[in-house]
Amino acid sequence: MEDELRVGAVLREASNRTGLDDFGGRDFLEPLGILLCSLEEEGRLTVAGRTSLMERIIGLLVNRLRLQYWLAKHPEILEEQIDDPLVIVGFPRTGTTMLQRLMASDPRATALLWWEARNPAPFQGWSPALAARTPDQRIADAKEQMRRMLEGNPDLAAVHPFDAEAPDEDAILLEHAFRSSAPASLGNIPTYLKWHLGHDNRAAYQYLKQALRCIQWQKRHRGEAVGRWVLKAPEHMSHLLLLFEQFPKATVIQPHRDPVEIYPSLASMVFELRRLASDSVAPTEAAAYVRTSSAHRITRLLEARRVLPAERFIDIRFKDVMSDPIGQIGYIYGRLGIDFTHEAKQCMNSWVAENRREQRPMHEYTLEQFGFDAREIRQELAEYRETYVLPFSQRAG
Repeated sequence: MEDELRVGAVLREASNRTGLDDFGGRDFLEPLGILLCSLEEEGRLTVAGRTSLMERIIGLLVNRLRLQYWLAKHPEILEEQIDDPLVIVGFPRTGTTMLQRLMASDPRATALLWWEARNPAPFQGWSPALAARTPDQRIADAKEQMRRMLEGNPDLAAVHPFDAEAPDEDAILLEHAFRSSAPASLGNIPTYLKWHLGHDNRAAYQYLKQALRCIQWQKRHRGEAVGRWVLKAPEHMSHLLLLFEQFPKATVIQPHRDPVEIYPSLASMVFELRRLASDSVAPTEAAAYVRTSSAHRITRLLEARRVLPAERFIDIRFKDVMSDPIGQIGYIYGRLGIDFTHEAKQCMNSWVAENRREQRPMHEYTLEQFGFDAREIRQELAEYRETYVLPFSQRAG
């Protein structure tokens, strides 16, 4: 009953803010209730943190209402085709952001920008006819969100290159279905995480495709050329079969890195994110999230790759992405049969020059800081390391 009251309250608030009442089905209600309860009872949130996370949840519901409004008003949105996206799928902290933004700098590519992911449906007053010559209010809104986030914890700047107008994760769209691990990176909510990892995620991937179609439709009305999508989300490691169910012609690009190096870096990122909403953040709890979510992702990844066609995957090494990013794009394009044009190389070289890692604060962390033991990590993820890290390193090195 308490869950129903909490859910009812946020649904009413989202409807009051928009004047709309169609949320696009009811499959999100159960995970929403579990998330709200878990945040309240387990999150140890500050007053400001609770307010911030409730606003985020209400914002996701507002976006669902807006999306349904535009789909009803313009049913041609669902005719938009997203046939053969390139999807970067790898552990967090394996260069996925760099790889996506670099590939998206090719003028022929299309990418999901952070401001589009945060608000995939237009604000009230937006018009397709005026989109090409009217500033989109969502950009300013996203910049303000990012400003507040970095003001709340400046250390986040060392963890991730935040940019409201740059490409970012489509996992932000999955979050709108309330079937995503993202909330568990923002707060210690093990009950919600356990529920999420144990339940089907098909509804989230159906929503993802629907939202991308709407975003592509908007891009066309802004006069942007729409090419091959370059998507990215570590979340897809757990749901490759669902990803290919929605995008049968997708190609997955997977960077690999030893989990012994990934775990403390990822735990540090989770630790810093949780500090936005709580002043009682434990490194061991951040480590527990990393262990639980990573083990699940690897198990599901290995299961999926045993049955999916090998030609739908391109495996690369994290250290190669870092040491020779343009060379790695050349390798990927060669595998895909894409002409690596002079213009594309110029754009990518410019991106590299303008986004050097040393321009941001250093991200420092240790295994010991989070209670990790290298030997235990190697044992827990032995199959992944033996299949995709050790042999691949020997072949490449």
